[in-house]
Amino acid sequence: MKSNIHQYTIFGTEIRSDIPFPLQLPSSSQTRYMLTLSSDVPSFFHEAISCGFLLYRAHGRSVRLYSNREFAGESFKDQPWCYEVEGVGSFYWKGGGGSIYYDFGESPDTHLLSFWFIHLMLPFFFALEKRYEMFHGGAVLIEGKAVMFCAPSMGGKSTMTDYFIQKEHTLISDDKIPMIVENGQFMLTGSHPYHRPYRKFEDLGYRVSDFLDSYLPLHAMYILEKSEHNAPITIEEVRGFGKFNAMLPHYLFSFPSQKQYRMTCLSKLLNKIRVFRVYRPWNISRLSEVYTSIVEHSKTL
Repeated sequence: MKSNIHQYTIFGTEIRSDIPFPLQLPSSSQTRYMLTLSSDVPSFFHEAISCGFLLYRAHGRSVRLYSNREFAGESFKDQPWCYEVEGVGSFYWKGGGGSIYYDFGESPDTHLLSFWFIHLMLPFFFALEKRYEMFHGGAVLIEGKAVMFCAPSMGGKSTMTDYFIQKEHTLISDDKIPMIVENGQFMLTGSHPYHRPYRKFEDLGYRVSDFLDSYLPLHAMYILEKSEHNAPITIEEVRGFGKFNAMLPHYLFSFPSQKQYRMTCLSKLLNKIRVFRVYRPWNISRLSEVYTSIVEHSKTL
């Protein structure tokens, strides 16, 4: 690795990188993991990787995943991987390892590489490596307790998270929420101190000064549901198997080979954490009412 090393904390992980990220990221906070990010890609990856497929499309680009064998089994220890982003570059790692390598695409762009590494590649890596359970949603602190918001795509979770930020609540995440189990508790940590309510392509958004830099137990989950323009705001607890059906769609990266593992983790989570549906009017002028209802409800738990 190059001698000029930059240190950052992202997703509760100390990242030691030979590339400077053009962002204001924490350089020290509570961490559980350590990774190195290096441009010195070992030749092993180019020699070993032999098959792959289109993983998804995001931000107008194709993302492909490559390895040296079919993606089967629950353990990927020592398995080589390549996460390739069209026009941006590729990331390489071995299963169970502590190093990620990168190379640029045809037009090197540090801003683009940083965005893809932080916002999309790292969450995928953490989920595949079983280092975190990753959820799609927003999360903030309410009176020092961690609360999650989930909703369908374009369902208002970023707007809700943004409103809490404006009301001076600490940000945990506005999109991808990392969770870890520790001593029987389900702990959240901050993703990165950026928030993008406007969802501009390949942009992490604006920086938030009040950001969670430690691990805290999850207090409650709120699922946002649309209701009529002038409807009352109601909050109802989800019980029994309904909790499973309500939360499963908000799990990120459901790998078929790890289905049993994910279902077991989710079952344990929902046996301990309470889940609520918030029926709120699809009316931006009533956002303050929704905010007040959630805050007051959370205080009673």
